[in-house]
Amino acid sequence: MEELARLGEIEQAAAGHGQLIWAAQGQGGESPGPGVRAWRHGAAWAVASPNQQQDRLMVQGDSTDAAVLVRRVLEEVGPTYRLLGEAALIDELVRRLPGLVPVHQFFWMETTSPSGAATSGVRWLDSREEKEAASLFDRFFPDSYAQPGRVGVRRWAGVVGAVGEEDGGEDGSVGAEPLAVAADAWSAAGCGFMGGVFTHPAARGRGLARAVSGYVLDDLVRRHGRAALMVLTGNAPAIATYERLGMSKHRFGAAHLRAR
Repeated sequence: MEELARLGEIEQAAAGHGQLIWAAQGQGGESPGPGVRAWRHGAAWAVASPNQQQDRLMVQGDSTDAAVLVRRVLEEVGPTYRLLGEAALIDELVRRLPGLVPVHQFFWMETTSPSGAATSGVRWLDSREEKEAASLFDRFFPDSYAQPGRVGVRRWAGVVGAVGEEDGGEDGSVGAEPLAVAADAWSAAGCGFMGGVFTHPAARGRGLARAVSGYVLDDLVRRHGRAALMVLTGNAPAIATYERLGMSKHRFGAAHLRAR
C-alpha cells in the first residue's frame, strides 16, 4: 500500500472523474485538504476525508486490489469511515470484507459544462437571508447534510419572495423569505459541490429548484472546472432536474463496518 502525498497524484488516479478529486478536498495547493489521506494498492485507490458529520472513504478501481486496500486503510484510520464508490465495486467489497454492510445507493452526478438554465431572480443570499433559510430547513428538511452554518457549507444561492396565507404562510402575513435555495458546500479545487437544494412547499411547481441549481452549478463549473452532487436513487424529480441541467449520473453505493 503506497500513500499518496500530492494532490496531482490523486488527480491522475481520478482519470477524468470527479469523485476522488472531490474527496481529496484540495484548496489550491499541492496537498490534499486538512486531515485527508490517500493511498494506492495495485489498480485501486482510496481517499479518506474526515468530516464532522460523516467521515468518508472514497474508493475506486479493481475490486480485488480494492478489497486489500480498504481492509488496510480501515485498520489505519478506524471504523468510523463510510465507504463510497461505484455500486458494483461497493457490492463486491461487501461480499469480500467481513463486517462491511451496505447502507444505500445513490447517484453521483457531475458536469463540466454550463447548465443553460434561466437563472433570473436567483442571487447569493446575505447573512440575514441565510438565517431565514436555516428556519426553512428546521421546518421542512432537517435531515439535509448541507444546512446554513455547518462547517464547509460556504454560500447559499436562492430565490427570495413572499409566502402569504394564500400559498402556505403559517401566520397569514406576507413577507419575503427564501423560496428555493442551494448551497456551495464542501467544494474542492477541481470539483465544486452542490448540496442543500430545497424549495419551500408553497413554491413548488414553478421551476425554482432548476433555477437555483443552475445558478450554483454554473458558478462552480466556472470556478472549479467541474460541479458535482449526490442524490438518492429514489428521488426521481430531482434526478430529472439535474439531467436537464446537463449532469451525467453514475450509480454509487455506500457501506460501513457493522458496529461491534
